[in-house]
Amino acid sequence: MIRKATLHDLDRLMEIYDGAKAFMVRSGNPDQWIDGYPQRSIIVADIENGYCHVWDECGIIHAVFALIPGEDPTYARIDDGQWLNSKPYAVVHRLAGDGLVANIGQKCLEWCFTKFPNIRVDTHSDNYVMQRILYKMEFCRCGIIYTHNGTPRIAYQKDLSK
Repeated sequence: MIRKATLHDLDRLMEIYDGAKAFMVRSGNPDQWIDGYPQRSIIVADIENGYCHVWDECGIIHAVFALIPGEDPTYARIDDGQWLNSKPYAVVHRLAGDGLVANIGQKCLEWCFTKFPNIRVDTHSDNYVMQRILYKMEFCRCGIIYTHNGTPRIAYQKDLSK
């Protein structure tokens, strides 16, 4: 079941993020989450703003993600393409799982579509795991956006409200 995260969940969420970072390095993606990202303070802010959600099975958290409605400032500029539309959207950030539930990334994204029909996501060019999930779910590759520190990310969008 997916529910909103609480501050009580914070230690487990950081464990999942630490495991995801190690998995990224082993999978050939050492540069996406660097310099301690996502920092505990970011996750606390996600929780306090009601953005942070968890996949909880019988009291055990297996995945975490932020579902953020509204415009993302890093999505204002897109190179090498364009967004599918300018309709209101939500963004999924910081999706990570503990590796114990099959297809959990896809399941979390499917749940997001029950809340918002128009979703945007970005990922690192070396994050082939996330790219495969987005391809399988028929997200459209829209172009390249740049994070707050200027690093490029592949931008995707899927709109079910057509």
